[in-house]
Amino acid sequence: MQQLWVGIDAGKTHHHAVVIDSDATRLLSRRVLNDEAVLKSLIDDVLGIADGGQVVWAVDLNSGGAALLTAMLAAGRQTLMYIPGRIVHHAAGGYRGDGKTDAKDAAIIADQARIRRDLQPMRVDDEIAVQLGILTSRRTDLMRDRTRSINRLRALLSTYFPALERALDLSNVKGALILLTGYSTPGAIRTIGPTSLEAWLRKRKAYNASGLAAVAAEAALAQTIRVRGEAVAAQVVSSMATDVLDLGARLAALDGTIEAVFKSHASAAILESMPGIGPLLGAEMVAATGGDVSVFGTADRFAAVAGLAPAPRDSGRISGNLRRPRRYDRRLLRVAYLSAQLSVRSCSESRVYYERKRAEGKRHTQAVLALARRRSNVLWAMLRDGTTYRPGSSACTGGCVTPAAA
Repeated sequence: MQQLWVGIDAGKTHHHAVVIDSDATRLLSRRVLNDEAVLKSLIDDVLGIADGGQVVWAVDLNSGGAALLTAMLAAGRQTLMYIPGRIVHHAAGGYRGDGKTDAKDAAIIADQARIRRDLQPMRVDDEIAVQLGILTSRRTDLMRDRTRSINRLRALLSTYFPALERALDLSNVKGALILLTGYSTPGAIRTIGPTSLEAWLRKRKAYNASGLAAVAAEAALAQTIRVRGEAVAAQVVSSMATDVLDLGARLAALDGTIEAVFKSHASAAILESMPGIGPLLGAEMVAATGGDVSVFGTADRFAAVAGLAPAPRDSGRISGNLRRPRRYDRRLLRVAYLSAQLSVRSCSESRVYYERKRAEGKRHTQAVLALARRRSNVLWAMLRDGTTYRPGSSACTGGCVTPAAA
């Protein structure tokens, strides 16, 4: 029996696997199709070479094309390590040769798994966490599509009707988009008049129809010149406004689905009890952590992964130089920052801590990050112990910014 290390350079359609022993001797090098039958054959061959010995698998992707392989290894109770591609890239400089091939990368992955002692087994996310990861990623895509569409709509509207573009809040007011689906030129708005326009908006359930009609009428009176191409541009604006409204409806439906799935997770009540965390931010937290914070080990490690623990950059006689780490989970940082910012409004202890940091001369962003760092200790302890947040209780002495059991 011998211990083997298997490095997998993962891809979308094919993977390359290299097996090495304790002396870094290559025992197998194979390019395999990302197919269940082919991957099962590879796993069986590697286990056959090991002949009952321990096998450690390492891969440079933890999602995407490596998902099938990861699921098969988890089902077979195999030890799997994750080595990010960035680490593989930097490690390649310490190996002979300047060439780059999938086989070389797989060998480097296997050798890094053999010699490193700081790697942790890849966690297997629970079913709800995986679902929330898919749903929140989709929500991010729709939000970006909506933002891009609104920016393009504003740019086009400003070319022929700048007064109306300045007057409308297209990002936050649904009624403004409803207005543009039917009336987006000075002449059309002047023709219908504010009274009829208000009735038209009310019929389509636009909020503050009278205010919108008045704003549109005022903008139309301010511009009497007709810009060339106005008619075609207005048609495109109407179509784009309809698309943005459709994206808004799809986002609302998706938010409902995310909330329903999130509510079914065991940590939902704990996360929502924390000031500043609602269903959407809670869903992102579950998706980012895989539904289990125990994999981080300590509250400090949890904060470091979230990008809330500064990393030292000391050299020579320079010391105490702290900066944000280069590698951190941006989803966790987003949840931590936004929830801390929201908690300033809803949690008196957070407000006091934030104001103290501001009084010390910190900028708004710095004060919120400091608050997020303190809150991460409490959140980690709550999830570890399975307890909800209770203001002023012994479980969270000093409120929502003072760690107790962390």
